Amino acid sequence: MFENAGAGENPFAGGIDPEQMKRLSEQLGASGIDPAMFQPLMASMQQAFSQAGDDGIAWDAAKRQALHLANQDGRAITTGAKADLDQAFALADLWLSEATTISELASPARPITRGEWVEQTLPVWQELAEPVATSMADGLIEALRAQSPEDMQQMLEGAGRMLRSIGGQMFAAQLGQVIGRLSREVVSGGDVGIPVMPAGTAAIVPQNFEDLGRGLEIPDDQLALYVAARELAHARLFRHAKWLRLQAIAQVTDFARGVDIDVERLEDLAARFDPENPEELKTALESGALLPEQSEAQKHALERLETQLALIEGWVDVVTAEATSRMPGGDRFTEVIRRRRAAGGPAEDALEALVGLRLRPRRLREAAAMWRAVTDAVGVEARDSLWDYPDMMPNGGDIDDPSALIARLEARARGEDPAPDDMDQALAQLLAEEADGGSPDGEGTGDGEPGSGDKPQA
Repeated sequence: MFENAGAGENPFAGGIDPEQMKRLSEQLGASGIDPAMFQPLMASMQQAFSQAGDDGIAWDAAKRQALHLANQDGRAITTGAKADLDQAFALADLWLSEATTISELASPARPITRGEWVEQTLPVWQELAEPVATSMADGLIEALRAQSPEDMQQMLEGAGRMLRSIGGQMFAAQLGQVIGRLSREVVSGGDVGIPVMPAGTAAIVPQNFEDLGRGLEIPDDQLALYVAARELAHARLFRHAKWLRLQAIAQVTDFARGVDIDVERLEDLAARFDPENPEELKTALESGALLPEQSEAQKHALERLETQLALIEGWVDVVTAEATSRMPGGDRFTEVIRRRRAAGGPAEDALEALVGLRLRPRRLREAAAMWRAVTDAVGVEARDSLWDYPDMMPNGGDIDDPSALIARLEARARGEDPAPDDMDQALAQLLAEEADGGSPDGEGTGDGEPGSGDKPQA
């Protein structure tokens, strides 16, 4: 059964005792079950065990699968396509410098192939998907334990690492397919919404860009200029606000860690599992059938993430529109991108089924309207300064009503302290009570310290 193991390798290093496997085979034979039926499963277990990393997830297999799909009909970048996109990036950079105070990138933007997109983005996808993969593997172990007879429990206890490898390998294979499909759909590095490209990197996939403009009756050079401006705006923002990249990825991983597995559904699949026909389990993974309804904590995490993505995409929309305002019919470009984003694609649907996360900001139009209002009221420099520090970033309430945000920015421009909000007042109350020895009535020690009604001075 393990005849393919290399010299010196122990396929039972995960804790499976060969004697237990022998007894299991004898028990199966005595019960009328052909042990040969389980050989494909054992072969899969051996393969999973040999390919999985220390965490039990076969990331190398995911990468191979993704690159296979990306390169299946991938094309090299022609000299003409590179020259056209280099020219678009150069002009877009000049126009963007007039539309935002956020500085240009240290490295030039460039066209990349589908395979290069996979290579550059896979580390982030791995980071985002790892919590779900771990939960999937743990769920598989629990389901198999629940379905196994008592005399097999000891063997399953010792086989924990190998069983986790099976679940991790299945998840990694599906993730590789999703990333491979995405590589055939994405047009640029910022196309997904979250920062999957390395920091400070801007890129366009020429082969996919050709599909974007097909049938739109928009000149290719103008569409390339608009897409280049959007991509550079994305990359400039994440390079300037380094905390923003970390925050966005942290929010996605927080959501993913809350993903649980529908153990009852998995147990049902395990009870009917045919080792020679694993398609049902693969279909369940692809359809998202193993992911239960979102918890309240996940819903709140998703709401925070959607607000952040809306603020990012809204700013990018406003800056790009301003930078490309010289081009006729600029609204058409914005609408093309918005409709494409709203419609999504098969690969994005597959990612949602696999991880439970749909990366589409629902409040994009409202966020863009907020950024336009802020720009009109206080100008480009004050608007872009909101990305300098995390505590200055607008929130969902500012999207609903930008007036308070604008008032704060106008007060700051005049050199005035902004009017305290509820948070400021609560903090002032706590500081005053601490200064007064914790007395809630504002009566201190009589040494002339200010009471709780006074706002601390800087």
